[in-house]
Amino acid sequence: MERITEEQIRHVAELARLELKDEEIRHFGEQLDKIIDAAQQLNELDTENIAPTSHVLDVRNVLRDDEVKPSLPREEALKNAPDQQDGQIRVPSILE
Repeated sequence: MERITEEQIRHVAELARLELKDEEIRHFGEQLDKIIDAAQQLNELDTENIAPTSHVLDVRNVLRDDEVKPSLPREEALKNAPDQQDGQIRVPSILE
């Protein structure tokens, strides 16, 4: 691993609250190096006469119209919630 150090991988894993084994860290490091190599190959392409685009294909918005439809009653949605308060599902705080 040249560009991405094991220490950097461990740091990002800690931020993401992931527990990685040493073998996984080495494996991810190799994969990240391959991704960086691929990105560097793209940087070598001559794009001087290429117009900037946001997408390769012409993209248009294909969202459906909003329609009011019956939904699950609140009591039904909350019946399997382990903890609830004021008609909402309560979850443990993740902020320190």
